[in-house]
Amino acid sequence: MNYSSEYDIIVVGAGPGGSMAAKTAAENGSKVLLIERKKEIGAPVRCGEGIGLESLKGIDIEIPEKSYSFQIGGAKLVSPDIQNDIVVKTDQTKGYVLDRKVFDKDLAIQAGRAGAEIMVKSQVIELLKNENKIIGIKVETDDGIKEINSKIVIAMDGAESTIARMAGLNTTSDLYNSDTGYEYEMVNVSCDDLIEIYFSKEYAPRGYLWIFPKSKDVANVGVGVGGKEAPYAKEYLDKWINGPMKERFKNAQPVAIKGGLIPVGASREQLVADGFMVAGTAAHQVDPIHGGGIALAMKAGVLAGKIAAQAIKDNDYSKERLMEFQTKWNETEEKKLKKRLKLRKALEMLNDEDLNVVISSLDDEDIEKLLEGNFPPVVTKVLSKRPQLLKAIGGLIK
Repeated sequence: MNYSSEYDIIVVGAGPGGSMAAKTAAENGSKVLLIERKKEIGAPVRCGEGIGLESLKGIDIEIPEKSYSFQIGGAKLVSPDIQNDIVVKTDQTKGYVLDRKVFDKDLAIQAGRAGAEIMVKSQVIELLKNENKIIGIKVETDDGIKEINSKIVIAMDGAESTIARMAGLNTTSDLYNSDTGYEYEMVNVSCDDLIEIYFSKEYAPRGYLWIFPKSKDVANVGVGVGGKEAPYAKEYLDKWINGPMKERFKNAQPVAIKGGLIPVGASREQLVADGFMVAGTAAHQVDPIHGGGIALAMKAGVLAGKIAAQAIKDNDYSKERLMEFQTKWNETEEKKLKKRLKLRKALEMLNDEDLNVVISSLDDEDIEKLLEGNFPPVVTKVLSKRPQLLKAIGGLIK
């Protein structure tokens, strides 16, 4: 294909966030190039594929039936001893288990229909600079190495982002603020219309295990663990499947293996530079409780795309102009994420015995309050049953 040597905006990474950024910017009049290093958008899949309807509010998009595998009616939270569970069916727990290969590609198709040009199997190897200002990219393609100029580059290249580092922004993630997910897609797993979350410090240190249904007998079955435990993620999952869950999985067979790095700390402190923005998982804009980042990346992409397109119209691509993205993100989504990060740190201090008591003490209304960020009444209830947890979770009352 023939590509131009100059664009208004280049978006690097055609995940959900990158495609939404490209689509939004194109719809707002910018000449946009969307670049993906893989030869097929959406593959390989690296996550549990779950997305909540509530998390999609504010994003102007419909999810067609072909893009999801199963509709979710609620969530089930299970104690470490598997003796107690809480089933929650609210607006916040309804959603989909996506088919990411179809979903991601469909979003890229929407970006293309909006006017964005798309370049796949293309690796950005360098950012072009004029002094400290980003003015484009050097990209390696099947047709050779090309230099492409742009007024703004938006990096949405995922957890292992290299583009932001090329721009001089610190997007590295330390072990404490990183999780690793390991997952099987399995057949012969009996499923309801619930995502299932299992807490266990024994089998999922600083994380959880999950069963996300893709049909009545197919599910994504995985584990998320803290960064220091990353080399043992598969081992933890296998022990859980063959141990306490042996009966449930006695006939289960894997048809795919998935996994990847999940940054679970706060968003990076610097998200913009002259002619440059970083957003989505590349900017660590991920929920620190469950590690979900699809909807957050899409929201970040829409916001970045709008602001970048307006900056093009204003003929101002400076860091000061693009700071609007960072300011608006911090005033909205980042406030919620920091509150959830506080909850994550409190949960880390609980052992399995504590978690057994907590889950046996709560009901679906309590979980809904936690999801809304209304911590004090729930914490007070737990402390009435287990006052020795005051040091661990008492700070959530403030």
